[in-house]
Amino acid sequence: MTIKRYQSFIGGQYLANQSNKYFNVVNPATNKIIYQVEVADTLIKQKALESARSGFEQWSLMSGIERGRLLLRAVELLRERNDELAQIEVLDTGKPWSEASVVDVASGADAIEFFAGIAPSIEGNQQSLGGDFYYTRREPLGVCAGIGAWNYPLQIACWKAGPAIAAGNSMIFKPSEETPLGALKLAEIFIDAGLPPGVFNVVQGDGEVGAWLSQAPEIAKVSFTGEVGTGRKVMASAAKSLKEVTMELGGKSPLIVFDDADLDNAVSAAMLGNFYTQGEICTNGTRVFVHDDIYDDFVARLLRRIETNIVVGDPMLPETNFGALISKDHQMKVLSCIENGVSEGAKLLCGGKAMSPRTAPDGYFVEPTVFANCGDSMSVVRDEIFGPVMCLLKFSNEEEVVKRANSTDYGLAAGVFTQDITRAHRVIHQMQAGICWINSYGLSPVEMPVGGYKQSGLGRENGIETIKYYTQIKSVYVGMEPLDSPF
Repeated sequence: MTIKRYQSFIGGQYLANQSNKYFNVVNPATNKIIYQVEVADTLIKQKALESARSGFEQWSLMSGIERGRLLLRAVELLRERNDELAQIEVLDTGKPWSEASVVDVASGADAIEFFAGIAPSIEGNQQSLGGDFYYTRREPLGVCAGIGAWNYPLQIACWKAGPAIAAGNSMIFKPSEETPLGALKLAEIFIDAGLPPGVFNVVQGDGEVGAWLSQAPEIAKVSFTGEVGTGRKVMASAAKSLKEVTMELGGKSPLIVFDDADLDNAVSAAMLGNFYTQGEICTNGTRVFVHDDIYDDFVARLLRRIETNIVVGDPMLPETNFGALISKDHQMKVLSCIENGVSEGAKLLCGGKAMSPRTAPDGYFVEPTVFANCGDSMSVVRDEIFGPVMCLLKFSNEEEVVKRANSTDYGLAAGVFTQDITRAHRVIHQMQAGICWINSYGLSPVEMPVGGYKQSGLGRENGIETIKYYTQIKSVYVGMEPLDSPF
């Protein structure tokens, strides 16, 4: 069977490289190659920069209303092609169809739609200085780079492209080499919607291509989603040309369940915050702090729900709600972290092993895993695992749990479950985290800014706030009287 090979998308069309280098993309649920992708070489990089500069010159001169109108057409196409795009996400990531078909494409379309609506309202202000006055203009940065992650490939591409393009920039986007197809389909949709060629370009490859984007002096900004170590490298490279940077990095987020919480709701949050997308979500609440008085009841309900409600198997089956991890390497990493937890003395309540479900026996599956008797200093509690591994920790009072929850280098997310409204806000205000939930977990509507404290990131994505990170302020002083000069 012939395997299809894709190229980078430059200037409104696919463009072949000269090196003939390519990589294979594997379906995590089957361990089979599903297509190949050409690596961006010197020619592709050069053409991408030329295309993005040309696209910016045309796009930035259009009015916000014109830009918004074309972006809304792209939203229509995204929604029309939901099932086609969702299937790509399932095959690329290993996540269940039951998620991708209702979340991944829809949330990406929501992001484009939100920023399309903002495009006509990007404005500066004016202030009188007596006779003279000044005004400000909020102008686009120029060519922006986006570097995506593999867990939500299309959604992340939309989250980065939406505000960048709405503000008048052009973008060169590099998807993860694990999940490269969704971004190419988004590029096709932008062209079909009428956006000028060069406004959104896709280059393919691994970290070397990402490093080039971070270093290229022609690029004004880089927005990166990924793990902390890579984020540090991106930031160091960007600093050489004083690029703007936005980074959404890793987390080891606390989910705090007080003794008055709605237990069933809290269990739902713990499961959503550990097993949705088979645990491959940066905001996941993997440190679940449960009050002593309700701990046993919480654990009993949790284990019962895991046993009865989780369906593992072929991600394309509608009943599957727990899919495969992204790669064999990542599966082995998660299993190694679980082994470390056992060796450190954590008690394995369920899971902990690789799986071979009947409907997908060759996939990279790991059982939903829950640890009890966890200590704050254990590696399984402190290190981001990015897999379906939950750590349960007991606590006895509010002051104690706040201190322990904040005792981490990460600060991406946090959740609090309690019926006491004053305690809910009091505790959440003390959380050193950029994305917080009260009696909920994991929901990130495009209207809400997301980003981290500490080593979990810089800047924000989504919400009106994001426009600030894709524009720059120009101040214009207007003299209305002859200039008073001592010379």
